[in-house]
Amino acid sequence: MSRTLAVVTVDQRASRSGEDRVPEALAALAALPDLADRPLLRPFERTAGDELQGVVDDPGTLVAVVGALLRTQAWYVGIGIGEVEEPLPDSARAGRGAAYLHARTAVTAAKNSPWQLRVVGDDPDARSLETTLWLWAAVLARRTARGWEVAELVTEGLSYEEAGRRLGISQSAVSQRAQAAGIVEARRAAELATTLAARLLGQAP
Repeated sequence: MSRTLAVVTVDQRASRSGEDRVPEALAALAALPDLADRPLLRPFERTAGDELQGVVDDPGTLVAVVGALLRTQAWYVGIGIGEVEEPLPDSARAGRGAAYLHARTAVTAAKNSPWQLRVVGDDPDARSLETTLWLWAAVLARRTARGWEVAELVTEGLSYEEAGRRLGISQSAVSQRAQAAGIVEARRAAELATTLAARLLGQAP
């Protein structure tokens, strides 16, 4: 038996000259608020050296994971979407199937690709998902620390007025920061990426 899943393989950039960021990444991914209700099918774990791998079956979770990785700008991200043999083993790295092969191809290609991210799958929509994630990455890359500060408060559900009170600035200043941070554009990109991922994973309505 098998089913369509997403295998995410990530490799640390400049790992030979920098510190080992795997423990930091594992902790950050495990603490993502989105994973509380939609956990990873198999949690991320170190596979070898500075590489991590996890298995995802929920489109929203996949997008949340990618967003967290893009924010740090510290990883080559490879997403493989395809069949995975079942029963799935307890360890993410012990699985078998096309998705694992695609993820390996993707993370290798990511080292010479825009935004150091690739999506590989047999379905043509894999290319559409990849394009959407590249565009999302371009929006996130331009954010300053102040932009992320506002984005996080808005994600928590605060209005611009409430965020302004929290930050001690005017609502107009919050609006300006939100526009510069591309909050609306990023939200739309994440929504589209989730829709495409759902289609690829066979979960589209």
